[in-house]
Amino acid sequence: MQWWTLLPPLVAIILAVWKREVILALLVALFTAETLLAQFHPGLGFIQTIERTVSVFADGGNTRVLMFSLLVGALLTLMQKSGGVSAFVQWVSQRGLARSPQQVGMLPSLMGIFIFIETNLSILTSGILARNLFDRWNMSRERLAFIIDSTCAPISVLLVMNAWGAYVLSLIGDYGLDNTTSVLVGSIPLNFYAILAIVMVFYTVLTNRVHGPMKHIENRTQTEVTETIEKPTKVRFMMMPLVTMFIGIIFFMWFTGSQSLASAGQSAAGFFDTLLKGSGSRSVLWAVISALMVAYLLLKFDQKQSHKTLVTWSFEGMGKLLGLVTTVMLALALGASMKQLGTGQFVAQMLSDTLPIWAITPLIFLAAAIISFTTGTSWGTFGILVPIGIPVALTLGIPPELVLAAILGGGVFGDHCSPISDTTIVSSLAAGCDHLDHVKTQLPYALLGASITILLYLVAGLMI
Repeated sequence: MQWWTLLPPLVAIILAVWKREVILALLVALFTAETLLAQFHPGLGFIQTIERTVSVFADGGNTRVLMFSLLVGALLTLMQKSGGVSAFVQWVSQRGLARSPQQVGMLPSLMGIFIFIETNLSILTSGILARNLFDRWNMSRERLAFIIDSTCAPISVLLVMNAWGAYVLSLIGDYGLDNTTSVLVGSIPLNFYAILAIVMVFYTVLTNRVHGPMKHIENRTQTEVTETIEKPTKVRFMMMPLVTMFIGIIFFMWFTGSQSLASAGQSAAGFFDTLLKGSGSRSVLWAVISALMVAYLLLKFDQKQSHKTLVTWSFEGMGKLLGLVTTVMLALALGASMKQLGTGQFVAQMLSDTLPIWAITPLIFLAAAIISFTTGTSWGTFGILVPIGIPVALTLGIPPELVLAAILGGGVFGDHCSPISDTTIVSSLAAGCDHLDHVKTQLPYALLGASITILLYLVAGLMI
């Protein structure tokens, strides 16, 4: 492997910062990656860039993600245009549940923590419910995106009774550990980055203070006109589709989990275990379509809107999200290119030379952070580094819980703030803010948490 495997993510980051155009950055980075794979032949690189983008749709999971990203735009617009969102804001305000910025900020924070079973469910539910309440208190959508993003992946590796926990257990099950579950649970208090991410959320919510680029965005928000608020009508025009989506995701997770167990010839498991076997992409898409159908029927027969009006609103909503959907598509294509290029393996190999024991854990965290940030995938990072980190820990006598925590925390860092991470993109979508503004305002908080985490792992390494 060569250093040039790092060129695509570097190109993406530099162009995104310089031109403030994430689609251009991803497209140029994808072309760079494909040109490298074509042995530096730009003509073949151009052709392979097109084919790599087309190949995104060859994967059913990717196609479902793109479809759900479009359809959720239609759902949001129907709920807004019907007056349901403004009715919900009015209802919450009249009951004294949004009397201060702290109360408003606590709503998505707590929902993000309690809905830990599925990351997209957590982000979408929290973002959709809170976005207009944030507007009402002149708090930026970027602050909302930071909150829902920071109570998504970090919570998923702290409350491990979800698909994340099941995946990690499957990764660490082949290394002769006495009890893999106890190792996973033991990593929770040592996952300093995830804990610090949650702490920073509650600091922001309870003090109502923001710093760095977020403060500039907040000042700008107070002088801008927020999106048009429709006249309040009925709360059910928002809540019934949203509840349908929420229940639908859980039901379809159970349904697809049952199908998975049956196809594998396994006996029926408990409800929660069955959920862990479910398909997240199928469940989210089916649930969003179900919610869209409920919204259509409500507005058609209760509000007496015409079919033509509802279709127009739906396409208007999808149109608003075309840019983000294109970003998701290019991010998926770039991730596949860099996987074939071996970017993640190169970073891991670069940092796995002979090192003193006290430096291994912080450097594993750093490697995980770099891999996840440049590739945009935490699960891919876990898959690369667990086979490296756990054997090193067992060989050198380092507690495997500590190394596992460093891998999980570093992976979450990238999932938390990489501009090509699907979680970061969906957070921007759910909050209704500019994607690059979300990345720019969240990154200082993430870097602060990562810096403190490295220092804590250095201290832990010296105590081994």
